[in-house]
Amino acid sequence: MKILRTLGVIAAGMMALSVANAAQAETRVTLKSAKAASSYYQMAAQFAEAMKTGTDGDIIVTVEESQGSVQNVMEAMVRPGNYVFTSPPGLVSLAQNGKGPFDGRPTEKFAEVRALFPIPSLTMHFVMRADSGATSFADLEGKTILLGKGSFGAREGEKYLQLFGLEGKVDLADAELSNAVAALKNGQIDGFVTAGSWPAPNVIEAAAGTDVIVLSLSEDQLAETKRDKTVIPAGTYNGQEEDITTASLSVVAFATTQMDADTAYALTKTFWEQKAKMGESSSWWNGVSPEMLANITGKMHPGALRYYDEVGFSIRDDQR
Repeated sequence: MKILRTLGVIAAGMMALSVANAAQAETRVTLKSAKAASSYYQMAAQFAEAMKTGTDGDIIVTVEESQGSVQNVMEAMVRPGNYVFTSPPGLVSLAQNGKGPFDGRPTEKFAEVRALFPIPSLTMHFVMRADSGATSFADLEGKTILLGKGSFGAREGEKYLQLFGLEGKVDLADAELSNAVAALKNGQIDGFVTAGSWPAPNVIEAAAGTDVIVLSLSEDQLAETKRDKTVIPAGTYNGQEEDITTASLSVVAFATTQMDADTAYALTKTFWEQKAKMGESSSWWNGVSPEMLANITGKMHPGALRYYDEVGFSIRDDQR
């Protein structure tokens, strides 16, 4: 009996040691994303699954809901270790310079933020019924446009109308963006404005049953917006015969210098290697390309740089 008890104790000890070793082998990462109902939260969940698959479970990513990018950046001051968050690069720049919502915050904490890789951008779409006759922004005068309320797309759309001399010259529909496709199909509006990763689901839905045109921005108009340039390839939407040039707000996955180089390298490498597979189930990943690295301001994480140098992606000196 004593021998059996001894063997039992040894077996239990070996099992506990095995579990402990497995736990030590796992690298755990926290990803602060967006509101649970948003597309960016869905992207974070897809990335977490891809990371688990691509590393055979060596890296486990836990996704946390967020109220927005400002909160994500704020928490970079206090979150230890493997903290990853998504944000437009411009917001990180504001934090590092103590401006905007970060006025009065200790900038030295934000100085430790480093970029990993781009994720799908918030891309502007000005969607018009083909029979409205509008093929450029100048043609929007007198048209009825739905901007929505309170969203990034609504604010940007209103800003662009002001920039392009259309303030007060366009009839703005008093409705939520969720009603845009139905209103467009019913002829209640001539067009709507939406921002999101492309291909945008509501634009796909609109183009599926109605002849639509997505307006392109000229180079001068693009410069006025002070946003990044995005080209949506021909054929992305039903009936789209030419590329669409539009403005976008880049969104990037960031970490801090508290993350070690090997972990940052593994996250970055696995992201790019799993991107095509993620794109098979969610096409917004197909819009992410190495060229989008040029839109990242500030420094890259040394671990990410190691990967980019290995594969030959172009990185500027000021990003190193």
